[in-house]
Amino acid sequence: MTVHVASLRVYEPLAAFDGPARARWGAYAARQDVPSPAAAAALEREAAVRACAAGGPGLPELEEGAFVSELDGVRLVSPWGLRLRSLEGLQDFLSDVPAPLVAAYLPRPLEPDLEAQLDAERLARPDERAHVLTSTWHVPLRWFVLVAAEERAVQLGTHDGPGAASTRRRTGRSLVYRTPMSRARRRVARALEVLRRTVEDGVVTAGVEDLGRWLEEFHPRSLVELDYGGLVHLLDDEQLEADESARDVTLALAALGEGDGDRAAAAYARVTSRMKALQAVESAN
Repeated sequence: MTVHVASLRVYEPLAAFDGPARARWGAYAARQDVPSPAAAAALEREAAVRACAAGGPGLPELEEGAFVSELDGVRLVSPWGLRLRSLEGLQDFLSDVPAPLVAAYLPRPLEPDLEAQLDAERLARPDERAHVLTSTWHVPLRWFVLVAAEERAVQLGTHDGPGAASTRRRTGRSLVYRTPMSRARRRVARALEVLRRTVEDGVVTAGVEDLGRWLEEFHPRSLVELDYGGLVHLLDDEQLEADESARDVTLALAALGEGDGDRAAAAYARVTSRMKALQAVESAN
């Protein structure tokens, strides 16, 4: 599991959870040792490495936790849901793998009954849903539909440990957008109105529709967070501060709505060039 992962999270108020789950997450959110998003991502990576080791359990095993935040003085939680996310992610990945090669990717304990395990997980926790979406090596462009330029927060961080600054990793380095659920849903609706009217590529529109349906699963007073996560370590300070991808996506949609294809294409190209540069690092020697 690479460290270069971006995340899209939904934080829900405790009122969104029923009975024991509400009590459990309330007690968890009140703890003083709740891991930060970066620390939680590190725990997930460690669990994934253990799972991939010879004789491992096949799926990451990690004590269930949650990301914690606040909106207008209300405490919110975004459960990690690692096991469910792992099963769903594996299912999505294998849908594009030719049948003869499935055994090369699928952990042996899961090979005969991936579908059964996924069904059992959903039946055991009928109210559970994935609060976190992840993407390796880039941020999907449709995620930027949910946020606005003024909601962007950048931290350059500080160098960690001794030695030359050029060889040390930064701590506290981040690029995060945060927006209330109500705004995210309105932006999806506006984007779909423009895309359905102007774009012939059904794949683009379908991706935004799927994102909108996912948001509808959550409490209306939730918080949506787009976090570049480990991708920030692929960008120098100038690149990180200059990354205005949400602004460019907003400009592209506005230009499409006005019938200005050239201006829309220019804004879209700025975003895609940034993401392609990040993805290119995956295959760099």
